[in-house]
Amino acid sequence: MPNIKIFSGSSHPDLSQKIADRLGLELGKVVTKKFSNQETCVEIGESVRGEDVYIVQSGCGEINDNLMELLIMINACKIASASRVTAVIPCFPYARQDKKDKVGSRAPISAKLVANMLSVSGADHIITMDLHASQIQGFFDIPVDNLYAEPAVLKWIKENIPEWKNCIIVSPDAGGAKRVTSIADRLNVDFALIHKERKKANEVDRMVLVGDVTDRVAILVDDMADTCGTICHAADKLISAGATKVYAILTHGIFSGPAISRINNACFEAVVVTNTIPQEEKMKHCSKIQVIDISMILAEAIRRTHNGESVSYLFSHVPL
Repeated sequence: MPNIKIFSGSSHPDLSQKIADRLGLELGKVVTKKFSNQETCVEIGESVRGEDVYIVQSGCGEINDNLMELLIMINACKIASASRVTAVIPCFPYARQDKKDKVGSRAPISAKLVANMLSVSGADHIITMDLHASQIQGFFDIPVDNLYAEPAVLKWIKENIPEWKNCIIVSPDAGGAKRVTSIADRLNVDFALIHKERKKANEVDRMVLVGDVTDRVAILVDDMADTCGTICHAADKLISAGATKVYAILTHGIFSGPAISRINNACFEAVVVTNTIPQEEKMKHCSKIQVIDISMILAEAIRRTHNGESVSYLFSHVPL
C-alpha cells in the first residue's frame, strides 16, 4: 500500500507487529526514550511528509506515560507534514471516567479531557474498540471508528463451547444489557442480567440475578474486567443459581491488583479476553485466561480507512 506508515508506541508492540504483518507492511522506525527527569522523548526515524500515518498505542500498562507518548508521536508526525494522522487506540484510556456520578458532582470527566488532548495534539481520526460508553465518540469533533469485538466473540463461542446452543448470555451489570442482548440475538439464545449495587469504585455491594440459568452454560460478557471483583461475584451467583458451567468473555482484560488470584480461585471454565491489552505475563500465572486475536479487525479497519472504504462491514464480520 503506497503512502501509508504504521508506527508502534511502546504499550503493545506485539499487537502493532501483528497489524503490520497482516497488512504486509514494515513498522515505521521510531525511537522512544526517557530523559533522566522522566520526560518522554520520541524521534520518528523516517520521513512522513504527505503520508497517511497510523499510530498504534493501547491504554494499558503505564497508562499516563503511554498516553503522553501517543500525544507526542501524533504531534511529531503532524508537524513533520503527515497528510493525516490516525490514532489506533485498541483500549481507550480513562474511558470509565465518562460522566459525573451522583455521589460527587466535583468528579472530572477525564474521557472528554483525553479526547481534547488527542485532538489538540493533531489527531485527524481515531480507531478504537469497544468503548466503555459509546457516547465517548461524541466527545470528539473528529471522526471516531468504534469497532466491536462481538463478531470475534461469536466465532469463539461457536468454535469452543460445544453446548453453545443451550447457553445463556449474562451481563454482570445493567449497563452491559445492550451488548449481551445483541450477542444473545445473534446466537438465538436467552439472556440474563445481574443487577449490582456499588458503594464505591472497584467494590461491589450486593447482586441480584434476573433470569433463569438452571442447568445451562452461562457466558458472562462485559467490555472490561479490572480487579475482577464483579465477574467473580457474578460467577459464584450463577453457579449457586444452578448454572452447569461459567465462562467469562471480556474485550479488555486489564487484570490489575488481586484480579489473577481471584480468577484462579473462581469457578470459571475459561476467562476469554482479546489482545487489545498484552496478556502474555498474566497467562503465565493463570491457566484459565484464553486470548482472541483481534489484530485482523484493526488491520482491516486501517486498510479500509486508507483506501476510503467503509468500515461498517467489520461490525458484523471477522475478516478472513
